[in-house]
Amino acid sequence: MRDRIVGRVKRGEVLVSDGAWGTMLQQAGLKAGECPERWCIERPDAVRAVAEAYVTAGADMIETNSFGGNAFKLLHFGLDGRVNEINQAAARISRSAAGSDRHVIASIGPTGKILLMGDVTEDDLYRAFRDQAEALEAGGADACCIESFSAIDEAELAVKAAKQNTGLEVICTFTFDRTVRGDYRTMMGVSPADAAAAMVAAGADVVGTNCGNGMERMAEIVAQIRAAVPGTPILVHANAGAPVLVDGRTCFPETPDLMVQHAAAVLDAGANIIGGCCGTTPDHIRALAELVRRRRGG
Repeated sequence: MRDRIVGRVKRGEVLVSDGAWGTMLQQAGLKAGECPERWCIERPDAVRAVAEAYVTAGADMIETNSFGGNAFKLLHFGLDGRVNEINQAAARISRSAAGSDRHVIASIGPTGKILLMGDVTEDDLYRAFRDQAEALEAGGADACCIESFSAIDEAELAVKAAKQNTGLEVICTFTFDRTVRGDYRTMMGVSPADAAAAMVAAGADVVGTNCGNGMERMAEIVAQIRAAVPGTPILVHANAGAPVLVDGRTCFPETPDLMVQHAAAVLDAGANIIGGCCGTTPDHIRALAELVRRRRGG
């Protein structure tokens, strides 16, 4: 039986997560506007290849191709009646690639709904997150990574839905941007400290940040989270630098070597789990895994 993520961190281990899924699926042929989660049932081998690439690169934990797997997001593609099927398939694919000694941290993204707008209720959101989390657990996930959130109320519902209805360890990360004042906020105005404290109060086992920034800026955010929740494990999924437009395409310029240079400061600031988000590849994760091994003295 696999150790739990929190237990490993509490024993002093630094863990390596995986990298971007969208980047890899696009390289495999996913088109703009296409539903990535549909590939879990229509092109499972292509999805499995992404997970296997990150396993080979040295990741200790593998996500799932289920970021937009809630009923609200799937409704746009006429797939809202297949939440259970798609999410179970996503988890099974990553579980088969991860084997018995790596964690599967199933991705759960925002619904795209804002409670303040009044077009959705808390019960609606709770049920959507519950249904997704239950299906991911049934497919073999060990944990869920509730990621890319910006509003505390929606994230709280996601955390509670997973904690109250599954045995999954719950990770919750927010996306922050640097303001003109030089501090960090989500697009809903939430600070790193406030987000972390609220998610721990809601029941999250691991908190952190993903997307929005390259590794260079993550140390500042981690330091604020660590001050707010001193005893809670922190996960960072950084982009491969700030996006730039090249010939009409969005590119992420940070090389694996440059990411590793900045990652050392992120670990020193208090991160326990590091991995990648937009633009990162197995090469980035391989470099991070080598950094962690060096710091372990192995």
